[in-house]
Amino acid sequence: MQFAWLYPHLYKILQPTFSNCLWCGEAKLPQIALTFDDGPHPEYTPKLLKVLARHQIQASFFLLGVCASRFPQIVQEIYQQGHWIGLHGWQHKSFPLLNSTQLHRSLEETKNTISQACQLKPEKICDVRPPNGFFTLQTLKLLQNWQYRPVMWSVVPEDWVNPGVAVVSKRVLKQVKNGSLIVLHDGYFGGKDVAQVADLLIPKLLEQGYQFVSVDTLWQQHRQSKVNI
Repeated sequence: MQFAWLYPHLYKILQPTFSNCLWCGEAKLPQIALTFDDGPHPEYTPKLLKVLARHQIQASFFLLGVCASRFPQIVQEIYQQGHWIGLHGWQHKSFPLLNSTQLHRSLEETKNTISQACQLKPEKICDVRPPNGFFTLQTLKLLQNWQYRPVMWSVVPEDWVNPGVAVVSKRVLKQVKNGSLIVLHDGYFGGKDVAQVADLLIPKLLEQGYQFVSVDTLWQQHRQSKVNI
């Protein structure tokens, strides 16, 4: 059973409840963030990077530590092409199922692996997206204590169940608006179509006047909006 229809309703409930997470950007600006989870994958991610480079689009990647350790050269390529990098844990395990020691180790090992691959200071890698989108108040408190920034979503087309390029693209185009934070996957689940989906979506979104920005740019907007309240 697919639940793509449910995510827009969940977003409306969760976004105001957990306002310290990043759910979207500024509604007044035609900027959106295209993000990818579960990589890097040895086949899907390089194909995706070629599409992003051809369209000159900046994206954000939330990487699994176990995959980053196997394919450090792809992690390096992601960084060298100017994309933003965040953490998705060492393995794809829901954070609430881990105790605090396990969660901290998962994030630190992933961060250090990415840092070594990119020759990037570890403190520059601070964004975290929980696998499966599952978190608790305790999870968020731990992330805050460890100086991590929790990143969520506003557009989830459920591409990991492989509904097809046309279906995924249609779902994104139906939901996208100013500030949208779009989640796609370049890992073993959903990744086989990701390059085609991106190649179809990007021109259409550009035609609609959207500018692609990084998750870090959306955080800057988020902080500014809280200052102006």
